[in-house]
Amino acid sequence: MDKNQQIATEVLAAVGGKDNITFVTHCMTRLRFNLKDKSTADLETIKNIKGILGALESGGQLQVIVGQNVDKVYTLLCNEAGIKPETAIDENLDAPKEKLTAKKVGNNILNYLSGSLTPLIPVLIAAAMFKTVLVVIGPDMLKLVTKEDDLYILLNFLYSAGFYFLPIYLGYTAAKKLGVTPVLGMFMGGILLAPDFMALATAGTSFTVYGIPCSVNNYSQTVLPILLSVWVMSYVEKFFKKYIPDALSTIFAPFLTMVVMVPISLCLLAPAGSVLGTYVSAGLLAFGNWGGFVAIAVIAALWEFVVMSGMHMVIIVTALTVLMETGSEGLIFTAGKCATFAAFGMALGAFFKLKNKEEKSLSMGYFISGFVGGVTEPSLYGIGFKYKKPFLGMMIGAALGGAYAGLTHVKVYVLGATNFLSFLGYINGGTANMVNGIISMAISLFGSAIAVYFLGFSKNTIDSNQH
Repeated sequence: MDKNQQIATEVLAAVGGKDNITFVTHCMTRLRFNLKDKSTADLETIKNIKGILGALESGGQLQVIVGQNVDKVYTLLCNEAGIKPETAIDENLDAPKEKLTAKKVGNNILNYLSGSLTPLIPVLIAAAMFKTVLVVIGPDMLKLVTKEDDLYILLNFLYSAGFYFLPIYLGYTAAKKLGVTPVLGMFMGGILLAPDFMALATAGTSFTVYGIPCSVNNYSQTVLPILLSVWVMSYVEKFFKKYIPDALSTIFAPFLTMVVMVPISLCLLAPAGSVLGTYVSAGLLAFGNWGGFVAIAVIAALWEFVVMSGMHMVIIVTALTVLMETGSEGLIFTAGKCATFAAFGMALGAFFKLKNKEEKSLSMGYFISGFVGGVTEPSLYGIGFKYKKPFLGMMIGAALGGAYAGLTHVKVYVLGATNFLSFLGYINGGTANMVNGIISMAISLFGSAIAVYFLGFSKNTIDSNQH
């Protein structure tokens, strides 16, 4: 049996079979399951499946770490289970409702953010890479094209297409996550970006919806307004679908949903999301200014653990808001890059320290998959969780790189690759910003490798590893 097929078959059985799955999707390296009965899933069995790097519960989901072949495993698993890829299965409506607690609310929020933002990663990376190429070949660096050249204009609007229309893309992914008709989520995002509405925002003209005063804003490149709108829409559409007769539902359910949602969104939720985003941006900038290089060092040291806990999506939304508002971000994304390279360094340090040929080969594989492929899970689960102490070395390397980045005021200007091409995100800030950004990542990588080599393994571990 094909390796990916074997993984898909065994994971499906270990999570309780297709009848226990209410929703399954995947990100860059993980399968993400929503299960009817979490107790049915056998985590230890999943962790011991050949080809699986780990498994954990986070953000209300069972997450199975597969690696870079996750998309292939996901497709095969969906085929075997008879599930349409990335399509939610109806919940068991007869099941008793879980008690609503602060923890449950928090998990639901994390689950919503993660499920909405994770599918957008390929779009954000692709758009950012177009911008990066533009900067490299443009008049600020290699001077191969001018601002009047068609190629310059093309690359510029390809970048804009990725970020300007974020509300539409998020409208789709958020709607799929909450079980809303996806095109209605897109429609809501389109309403926020409608040319006539944008013209009103640019001119600062007053406007009303059904006579209700409306705060007119530019919602391009925003995240929170559409996420709030689709969340409320999930209840509104469900109401109309429940009470409108089937014969009329096709026409009137979507129409009445939007009739209700337009004033709620334009007059309340979108402005509130915009204001919240502004305060979040100001708060994050203030924290960075107050904490200085120490804040970046601490975030870098802890970042990979935050990612593993699933809490990172909330912080990424915050950082993304700052990036869209100001054009650069010098705290979260800068610290994240240092943390990523420190994880690569952990695998490199393990390669030089371990004696067992198989373990050395695996460690080098983890390093290559990270440095070239841009994924940290193999290093985190194959080295960090397996031996524990290497995490200390990783944190030291990340903190050193983060401190240097903070002291030299390094900022990220475009989202992009998380591998050896990460330096491209620094280019827009000029030569000094790019050079210092590269140095900060190098410090993180080699600082982590050296710390792991000297501090990451006890003598007993090394001795036992030889056999």
